[in-house]
Amino acid sequence: MKKAFFSLLILTLATWTAQAQKFCVIDSKYILEKVPEYNAAQKQLDDFSAGWQKEVDDKMQVVDQMYKSYQAERALLSEDARKKREDEIIVKEKEAKDLQKQYFGYEGELFKKRQSLVKPVQDKVYGAVQQYASQRGYDIVYDKAGGITIFYANPALDKSDEIIKLINKK
Repeated sequence: MKKAFFSLLILTLATWTAQAQKFCVIDSKYILEKVPEYNAAQKQLDDFSAGWQKEVDDKMQVVDQMYKSYQAERALLSEDARKKREDEIIVKEKEAKDLQKQYFGYEGELFKKRQSLVKPVQDKVYGAVQQYASQRGYDIVYDKAGGITIFYANPALDKSDEIIKLINKK
C-alpha cells in the first residue's frame, strides 16, 4: 500500500512538473540550411573535400597502376627485383593512406576546416535559440534534427522560422 501510494505521488509530481514547464520545438538542420553563412561554409568544405579526395584518388590510382604492372611482370623478375617492387608499392600505398588520414582522419584537415568555418555559424544559431528561449520564457527547447527522437511535434510548436528571422536581424 505504501509503495503504491509513493509511486502514485511520484507520478503525480512528475506530471505536474512536466505540465509546468514551457517548451518549444526547433529544427536546427532546417535553421542552418536557411543561414547563408552556413551554406557558404558547406560549399567551401565540399570544395576542399573534393580537391583532397581527388589528390588521394590520384595517389591510389598510381598504386593500382604499379600493382598491375608488377603483376604483369612478376614472372620475369628476380626474387630481389620482386621484393624491391613490392616494397615500392607498399610505400606508395602507405603514403596514399597517410594523406587520406591527414585530410579526412580524426582531427584531420577537413575536421579543422569544419571547426573554423561551420562552428561559428552553429554558435550563432545556438546563441539565437538561447536568446529566443529566454525572451519567450521557454524552459526546454527540443531539437527535432538532433539525437532526441520526437515521434510527433505540433507544427505550432516549431519555432525554427522565428529563429531564422532573429538571426537575419543581426
